[in-house]
Amino acid sequence: MSTVARPTPPQSTATPHILDNAAWAALTGPHAHLAERVGSAARYPLDVSPFTALADPADPRAWDDLASLVGPGTVTPVTGAKSAPQGWETVQHGQGVQLVDTALRAEPAPEAVRLGPDDVPEILDLIARTEPGPFLPRTVELGTYLGIRHRGRLIALAGERLRPPGWTEISAVCTAPDHRGKGLATRLVRAIAAGIRERGDTPFLHASATNTGAIRLYESIGFTLRRRSDFLLVRTPGAEQEQTA
Repeated sequence: MSTVARPTPPQSTATPHILDNAAWAALTGPHAHLAERVGSAARYPLDVSPFTALADPADPRAWDDLASLVGPGTVTPVTGAKSAPQGWETVQHGQGVQLVDTALRAEPAPEAVRLGPDDVPEILDLIARTEPGPFLPRTVELGTYLGIRHRGRLIALAGERLRPPGWTEISAVCTAPDHRGKGLATRLVRAIAAGIRERGDTPFLHASATNTGAIRLYESIGFTLRRRSDFLLVRTPGAEQEQTA
């Protein structure tokens, strides 16, 4: 069992915190072997994760690199940017929250099983029924995923997603509707966090700003709100040219 009081890391006004651009830090750090990159833009393979990232969302050249990376007339998510440059279509603009582990009790879950590629069909079925966020056929390659089964059926899930240096995001936290209220998701979050702590990283996670129930739960078990963030779904320039080509 590991219970550590972790103060929220101080932020410098001069140097951005690594979690301010977590996807870029992951794609140029521990997940660099998965990255597809053009200059100051990077993304995961399309069957691993929908995340794309810019070295500096305020740099127009990074957006040019992203357009080259994903192609004209392509819809793609961008994190950390409040708006897209002229010529880009904003399909959706959402807000999220980022929470970091400051007092989480991390401990193994003896009933949890390690999930891998053979479990993907079951994982995708559970994801479709619970909608915790995007999960693709190769998302399991991003880190450790644990599940709980009942009578052989997968009923709860949690795992690792973004890995900026020194940090690991807990993601895909979900429980089948007929098994909620039993603390399964919390046990899996604690177990995933235990593995993250063992390798010296600090857990963090993201949630939609409108998902107040999940935010309250995470805060109640030891996560602290660090920042609010923007999420854009954009279409790259050139859609008309692509359609008429």
